[in-house]
Amino acid sequence: MPSSRLRGALALLLLSSTSAIAQGVANAELPELSVQGASAGSLTVPSVTAQRAALNATVGSVAFVDANDFQKRYANTLRDVLKDTPGVFVQQRYGQEMRLSVRGSGISRGFHLRGIELLQDGIPVNAADGSGDFYQIDPLALRSVEVYKGGNALTFGATTLGGAINFVTPTAQTAIAPNILRIDGGSFGTIREHFQFSRVSGPADFLISGTLTNSAGYRDHETQRTQNFNANLGYQLAPGVETRFYVGLYLTDQKLPGTLGLTDVFGNPTRANPSAIAGNQSRKVETERVANRTSFALDVGKLDIDTWAIHKSLYHPIFQVIDEDGWTYGISPHWAGTFDIAGYRNDTILGLRAFAGQNSSLRFINQSGQRGAQTLNALQSSSSYEAYGENRFWFLPDVALMVGAKAFSSNRTYSDKGGFGTSPGAKFDNRTYQGINPKLGLIWQPLPDIQVFGDITRSRDVPDFTDLTQTIGTTTQFVPLQAQRAWTYEAGTRGRLDRLSWDVTLYRSEIRDELINFSVNPTINIPAATFNAPRTLHQGVEAAVSLDIVRDLSGIGDRISAKQIWTHNDFRFVGDPQFGDNRIAGIPQDVLRSVVTYNHPSGFYLSPSVDWVPQGAFVDHANTLQVPGYTLVNVQTGIDFSNGVSLFLDARNLADVRYVSDISVVNNASTFAGGPTAFYPGVGRSFFGGVRASF
Repeated sequence: MPSSRLRGALALLLLSSTSAIAQGVANAELPELSVQGASAGSLTVPSVTAQRAALNATVGSVAFVDANDFQKRYANTLRDVLKDTPGVFVQQRYGQEMRLSVRGSGISRGFHLRGIELLQDGIPVNAADGSGDFYQIDPLALRSVEVYKGGNALTFGATTLGGAINFVTPTAQTAIAPNILRIDGGSFGTIREHFQFSRVSGPADFLISGTLTNSAGYRDHETQRTQNFNANLGYQLAPGVETRFYVGLYLTDQKLPGTLGLTDVFGNPTRANPSAIAGNQSRKVETERVANRTSFALDVGKLDIDTWAIHKSLYHPIFQVIDEDGWTYGISPHWAGTFDIAGYRNDTILGLRAFAGQNSSLRFINQSGQRGAQTLNALQSSSSYEAYGENRFWFLPDVALMVGAKAFSSNRTYSDKGGFGTSPGAKFDNRTYQGINPKLGLIWQPLPDIQVFGDITRSRDVPDFTDLTQTIGTTTQFVPLQAQRAWTYEAGTRGRLDRLSWDVTLYRSEIRDELINFSVNPTINIPAATFNAPRTLHQGVEAAVSLDIVRDLSGIGDRISAKQIWTHNDFRFVGDPQFGDNRIAGIPQDVLRSVVTYNHPSGFYLSPSVDWVPQGAFVDHANTLQVPGYTLVNVQTGIDFSNGVSLFLDARNLADVRYVSDISVVNNASTFAGGPTAFYPGVGRSFFGGVRASF
């Protein structure tokens, strides 16, 4: 059950929302609740069609995912959401823990997230220091996903190497159906229940959804229990003025199986690391989120004002017990509009963001998952102030010049109160990062459904506290790292021509002071050390091609289509004093996914797929050890009935291939006797199925 603090936050939000609505309808009767399906959206949350159109106006590489494409199937993690998106590398470690990387962002970090800004409904999910994880993103509570790669995320003010991913939840105006009930499950004792309920009442609308998941996991000591709750309440205050409140409660209790050596990955992959069991390693996270967007339709364009507050508590016994409690809060006005300049169309985006947060970080000796003697009492404070803008000037009817920039100032303040054996004296450290990130590009749209683009962007990744506070020996120390800086050049095209659709981008990022990680001791999960690599290079290809092979195969409207996704990663050091021109460890060079789908007009579909990694990633920056590649064969099938009921079955890794899914990167694997214990085994053969009713 949620804590009293959770219930208090929810009650406060509902009271304030109810008060605002009551003032607007004083002395009047509320109309009866009405039931409606997906419509044209509203001022705060446009329709899915409008969301897609706005994203595709970006001068640069982007991707759009309609949740209707995956929610009628088994979708349990972000891999299920993003696996068909070129340029996005997403691999499961265990439970909901993923490696999520775009263009090599956080390439060698073996846990959580760096270099990508996660947003929910356009409002940041990351903590104030930029760190983030995935637990509050519920695949079943989404309506669409917008992927902005690299500097193309400037529309949100994000200018990290990886860009931003915006997870959009449904409202009563955009929901697939007013009511959704779902139950699914399968291998490893997995069972999941989900509900969604939405209504419109005159100027007000609301939606509530919840998902409960229980699973024993593929490996020993991987039991997982999650409870996710999302709700939003919208109200039209006046013609052209709408406000929407969001509330979210997210509870995760995940046992950690740890990493294994290669022998166990291929011989006994379900085994847990003995140190994970001895320390009863786990992660318990409780997160509460309250946010508001108020939108104004102006004579020219639209103004959105976002405010948010996120509370997160973490109890995390690993090599020590990490006990943290923190808040993040912020405000962001954002204006976008289209107007003419001397008869030429001009699109402009302007925005400000200010957010801050504090995190109390306590550490204790781990005694079988319980707190022992305290080793650290520290306070981590972060703040960021940003101003950004982007302008597209259509100097020809089908060609636009884009210019943009972001100015920012970010502070990290660390206060170690001391008083413990491993931290005897108080310590204080402070570091401020500032800069301007420009962007310049061209887009040509020769036909309504075809675009060609090229752009140059500047990115900066500011270190988070996981980078800045490192365990050296037995002491936690503040390490004053530089911000990572890069120039990225990209060119690409996307579009559709009859049966063929495509999305292809080539990019090259020349990076200075890249934040590179390596695991000090993967066997017992000591957090990775981070250093600045003087010069590195990230370049690659992001490609997806789809083709309707056969239309009307048997004369009844059925068809066969095929999709090929290819992500090519060439990430390497450049003249590094220690690693020369070696490849940066952690991510394989090529990741390919092939999908063939048969669709019948009755709603039946059959979709076999192959995931192929020709060569595995390097384990170490010294490039002395590389894991094998692998091929996985999967099949999805199901039927969508006209009455809103969907049945589905998902069979994964049918050949029960044993493979390395992810790596806790080390500097030099040859220095570990018997090889490093640094590998997460991929999930073996598994079957999942379920039923969803939409009405």
